[in-house]
Amino acid sequence: MSAAAIDEIVGDCLAVRIRLISRALTSLYDSALDRHGLTIAQVNLLAALGKTGPCPPARLGEVLQLERSTVSRNLNLLLNHGWIEAISADAKGMREVALTGAGRAKVKSALPDWRQAQRQTEQLLGTTGVDAVRTIAADMGYAPDA
Repeated sequence: MSAAAIDEIVGDCLAVRIRLISRALTSLYDSALDRHGLTIAQVNLLAALGKTGPCPPARLGEVLQLERSTVSRNLNLLLNHGWIEAISADAKGMREVALTGAGRAKVKSALPDWRQAQRQTEQLLGTTGVDAVRTIAADMGYAPDA
């Protein structure tokens, strides 16, 4: 690969910049939620499940654009804590899951720290950045109302 090609990728790659921003913001939220024993991925799974109601794990993957293995791993952790329950299951795993009362309480208890991380993120991105993220997500078909 030529030096010009390397310079172009290093200087212009949007994917790497988006990934770096994503990692930094994920770390910010995860740090805020750590005392609750949650990650931002798990909070979003709980919230999505609370919004959609009982559903197959694959539905949560669709809503949050997550791979099956990621959904499965996080749902198992949430299940072990009693924050979700398997409404139906078979030898292949959970067929349908639901948020429990303990899961709703966990989301509620984490909300102040999530809000603080949200405010920090909004400060980092600025109004223009926040608006851009929301617009881009909407244009790509992300429906926050699940």
